Formats: sequence, C-alpha cells, structure tokens
Amino acid sequence: MPAVTTSDRARAHGLSPEVRWYCESRGYKVPEWTKPLWRTPEPGEEQGARFDPARVDRVISALRALRHTQGEWSGKPLEPSPWQVAYVLAPIFGWVVEDADGRTVRWYRDAWVEVPRKNGKTTLSAAIMVYLAFADGEGGAQVLLAAGSKDQARLAYDPIALAVSASPQMADAGVRAWKSKIIRAADGAVIKPVASVGDTLQGTNPHGYLADEMHVHKDLDLIQALETGTGARRQPLGFVITTADAGGTMTPYAVRRSRAENDCRVNPSRRYVVIFAAPRGADPFDEATWKRANPGYGVSPTRESMRAAAEEAKTGPEERAAFERLRLNRRLKQSARYIDLPKWDRSAPTPFRTLSDLSGRPVVGGLDLASVSDLAALCWLTPRQPGDPKGTPLWSAVWRTWTPEENLRALDKRTLGAASRWVEQGLLELTPGDVLDYDVVQRRIEEDDREMQVEAIGFDPWSATQLSTSLYGQGFPMVKVRQGYASMSAPLKRMKALVYMRDLGHDNPIADWCIDNLAVARDPAGNVKPDKAKSGEKIDLVAALVTAMSQAMIFDAEREAQEASDEHGAAFLV
Repeated sequence: MPAVTTSDRARAHGLSPEVRWYCESRGYKVPEWTKPLWRTPEPGEEQGARFDPARVDRVISALRALRHTQGEWSGKPLEPSPWQVAYVLAPIFGWVVEDADGRTVRWYRDAWVEVPRKNGKTTLSAAIMVYLAFADGEGGAQVLLAAGSKDQARLAYDPIALAVSASPQMADAGVRAWKSKIIRAADGAVIKPVASVGDTLQGTNPHGYLADEMHVHKDLDLIQALETGTGARRQPLGFVITTADAGGTMTPYAVRRSRAENDCRVNPSRRYVVIFAAPRGADPFDEATWKRANPGYGVSPTRESMRAAAEEAKTGPEERAAFERLRLNRRLKQSARYIDLPKWDRSAPTPFRTLSDLSGRPVVGGLDLASVSDLAALCWLTPRQPGDPKGTPLWSAVWRTWTPEENLRALDKRTLGAASRWVEQGLLELTPGDVLDYDVVQRRIEEDDREMQVEAIGFDPWSATQLSTSLYGQGFPMVKVRQGYASMSAPLKRMKALVYMRDLGHDNPIADWCIDNLAVARDPAGNVKPDKAKSGEKIDLVAALVTAMSQAMIFDAEREAQEASDEHGAAFLV
C-alpha cells in the first residue's frame, strides 16, 4: 500500500486514501457521485492506527460463503457492493490499533450506518453478524439481534437464518440455524434475537450485536444493556443499521442520531458513523438527489423503482413524506406537520414565562383533562397590554401540567428521562396515586384566580364535567368548548397564524414536545382539529392551548368592539 500524505487525504472523495486504494486494488469501483451526508473522519493520522487490508479481505471472503435467498440473485454467493466495501466494511474492519496488552484490535467498537430502504442494508447487516459470530476469531462468540418487540426480532433473525441455511460452507463448519438461534456446536458460538433487557441478563457476554431500524425502538434500555455487556470482549462491535425516523424529538433514534452527528465532528471517534441522505433543499424528484441519497442507486434501488416511488409521492402529502423519509432518508413525519417546529421556536420570545409573571394580568384559560391516568394541562393566555415591553407578542401562553405520580416512570420512558427533569423544574406536578387528583387541579386554579384576572376558562364537557361543575359553583366563568371541527377549527387556525406571525409567546419544553407530536384531522370543508389518535404521542398542552385560544378570540372580538365603540362615541361627542 503506497504512502499517504496529508494533501492526499484532503483530496480524497469522502474516503481515506487507504480505503480508496483498497477499493481500487480489489476492483471495487465506487461511483464518483457516492458521497455520504455525514461521516466520521478515519483515524489514519492517529498515533498507532493503521489500515490492515488482510482483515478486510477476510471479511469479504467470509461474506462470499453466504448465499442470496431472494430475488434475481437467489442462490448466488453474496458479493458486497462497492459502496458497502468503501463506506462500511473497509473502514470498520480495516482500521486497527494495539490495545493496552499489545494485541491488535479494531479501531472501531461501534458503528452507525444509516441509509434509505432498498440499498441492501438487511443483507449486509446479516452477513456482518454471521462473520462476527463464526469467523472473527472470537471463541464462543455471542451475537445478539436487538429488537423493540418479538415480531421485530423475527424480522431481523429470519434473513440471517435463511442465509446460513442456504450456505454449504456454513453446514460444513457445523453451523446450524434453528427456530430461535443459530449455533456452532463445537464452541457454542451463537446468534440469537433479544427483545428485552431481561433477555440479555441470562449470562450474555456479546461479542457483537445488531440494532436494526433504530427508529422502532421505544427506549434505550436494551441497547444500553448490550453496550455495557461487551466489556469482557477483546474487540466487540455494536452495529446499528437504520433508516431515518419520522422526525420525533424525544425518541431513542433522535438521541442516538444526535450523538452520531456529534461523532462526525470529533477527530478521532471510536464510533464509526456513515449517513446517506438527501441534502437539505435538494429537489426530491431530481435524479441527482436520488443518487446522492442512495449509494446503491442503479442496482438496488433500481432506477425504475425510484421513478415509480417518486410518482406515487406526488399523489399526496403523506405519500411524499413517506417517499422522502424511506427513499431519501429525510427525517419527516408521515403526515406533514401542522405547525412547523422552527417557526414555533422562533415565535417563543415573551416576558411572560412563569405563572408569577401573570400576576395581576387578564387571562383566559383552556383545560384539557382527556386522560386521567396520563398528562393533563391547563393553559393560561394573557394578551398584550398597554405598557408591556416593546416586542411583547399579541398573546403569551403559560401552562400548568399534571400527571399521576405512578405514571412518571412510564412517561420517563417515553421522553427518555425528560419527564423527571420537568418535575424538577416545576413544569410538571405529580398528583398522588395512579389517576389524576381533580382536587389538586381545582386548588391550583383557585390559587391562580387569586393572582390573575381570570376572564374565562374553556373546557371539554366530555372529560371535565365533575371539575367544571365544582368550579362553576364557585363562580368561575366556565365555557364549554367541544372538541369537534365546529369548535376547534377556528382557534387552531388562529393559533397557527399567530405562531407564523411570531405573535404567540411561550417557553415550555413540554409544549414543544406536544407541538412536535401534533397531527390534525380535516373534514371535506377544510376544517381542522387536533387528532390525538393520529398524533401518536401526547398533545395535551396543545389541546389546552387551542381551547384557551377559543376564548382569546372572543376576548379579542370584545376588545375590538369596545375600541370601535369608544372611537365612535368620541367622534360623536366631537
């Protein structure tokens, strides 16, 4: 292998000179348009790091012992594509370093490979797991397939089992695929699926693991258990291969994708990252965009399949979002967001951020108690008043939020620990037991009424009958706001308009989460309403905000009528 200079490295087309040389010397021609969107720098200039081509040769040789099991290549030896060699196999398996005991080990211990559908990632990951289990020189290797459910575990396991069963070399080596595990009896080396932390606690000591489709994992518990379980192995490899998620903010995928991008900014990282995706702003229907996002373009996916998928994407917003996420690896929700998150963030500045900031001010409220065992919310909206600081938005929102104390653990899992931080920050109040304590909610409303000028409180009569009756009996101005199109469309559209005009102030991370989750339902007349079932995750603070906005619109109308009356009266007196 020729010597490499720094200037050579700078000119490399997304590849280190070592890997580029390897591909050229082995006949793997990587198209010039193949370039990841994100990628960690290779460690070529790090002390002790070196590239070992023989190791890559050994991996590729082992992969060729497997057979394709489906499609036009069924029965043929598995031959990795040029992009898979250049951007996955060669960097991960070729870069080595000496450990503290003087043994040569892989530089990388973890890998994050993200690529659109139909680029052969399932076949590639299956082959890598077989190599780690039975050809990596690790006696009694344990390789685990991490999945979010037992059904998902089968989706990861079955292609590997089929590939092993179809390989004469595997049979000759004493490797057998059974219903729930693939094992080599001679040393107990095994591949098996796991779907829970409990599955990993039975004496597992993984040499490798695969987390396929990270976006389907509901929490990080299983992945973290596998990461910590590899400590006794000499050169373990944790392998994540995935497609983008639907754009969530508090998901396992979002957390690890953020870490992966940070790894790309660190030189050197011991975690390898490569992400193929369409660049921001690129035309999703341009073939050049398809090539940039899909390193296997022209073979898998084929031009014909991409063209067909693109035509389908033109039929509606959900179809387009699915095309961009699955075929271009863009993080988009399946249905288009009703509120653009960056616009929501830009609308935030306001001098009224806490309940104490509302002391003495007029407010209208919206109460959402749809789930007595999960989140409940009260939104206070205060209008801009004469004498407020310059730049004060037309309306500012401050929330009270509650959850039963026994629900906190479940809410923490769904928010990756954010719920406990919200409690510590005073943004989320726990009520005793496993259902919402209405007495606590009522006391807080009574406390707020003593500090603020409560003009009206909107509520859903379906879910808040008991509490609303009690408050009404004490003289509170309770207003029924049903959750149908007729009641919700106008305030929801008004809320969106204020956000886009930067005239709705807010400062609450729980509300940010809910806005990110928000999906809407539409009727044939174009009316909209929040859709909790379609949203998937919680939108309670948004529902409370929209309900409060229905009262804010009445407040604005009355204020405008009064101002017009005052102006008319003044003119009459003149």
